[in-house]
Amino acid sequence: MKALYLRQKPITMRREFVGEFLGTALMVSAGCGSVALGASHTTVSLTFGFAVTLAIIVFGPLSGAHINPAVSIAFWRDGQLEGRLLPAYMVAQCFGAIAGALIVGGAAPTTLAPSLTLVQGFGIEVAITAGLMASILLVVQRTSSRTLVAIWVGGTVALLAFLAGPLTGASMNPARTLGPNLLNGMWATLPFYLASTTLGAWLACDIKGRLFPDDSRTDRSS
Repeated sequence: MKALYLRQKPITMRREFVGEFLGTALMVSAGCGSVALGASHTTVSLTFGFAVTLAIIVFGPLSGAHINPAVSIAFWRDGQLEGRLLPAYMVAQCFGAIAGALIVGGAAPTTLAPSLTLVQGFGIEVAITAGLMASILLVVQRTSSRTLVAIWVGGTVALLAFLAGPLTGASMNPARTLGPNLLNGMWATLPFYLASTTLGAWLACDIKGRLFPDDSRTDRSS
C-alpha cells in the first residue's frame, strides 16, 4: 500500500517542489522561531512537532511533505519514492530550510552540548533519526489516514526533540540544521549532521525489513 504520507497520484514536479519548499520553511521558521521568542524547551519541542503535523496535513497533498532530505532518501531506499524525484525533493527542502531560517533571523542553530564528545553526539543523532524514520515507515504501512500519520509523526518529532534537544539539538533533519547553521557561519557542523541523520534514516529501512516488512509488497513479488 502506498501511504498517504507519500504521493497518492501523479502530480507535476512544480507542485512537489513547492510542497517540500513550503513545508520545510514552515517547520524551520515555526520551530526555530519559538526558540527566538524565548520559549521553554517543552514549548519548543511541541512547536516543532505541531509544525511537522501541520506541514503534513497542508502540504502532503502536493508532495507528501517529507520536509527532510534524510526521510526522502529513506523512502527512496524503501521503494516509496521514485529516484527521478529525489534530487528535486532534496533541493526544495534545503532551499525551504534556508528561507525559513531567514524569516527568523537564523535563530536556533543546531549544536552539541559541551559535555558530549563527537562520537556520542553522532550516535545520538543516528539513534533518534533511525527511531523517527522507523516510526514513519511503520505508521504509513499501517494506515492511509493523512491526519493520523501527521499526528503520529509530529508527536514523535516532539518527543524526540524533548529528549535529545539539550544534547544534540535533536536535528533528525539535515535541512533543519542547514538553514540556521548556514546563516550563522557554522559550516563545519553541516557534514556531521548530514552524515548522522542520513545514516539513521538509512538504518531505519533495515529495521523495517527485520521487524515489520511490507507483506503486501512481498506478496506482489512472489
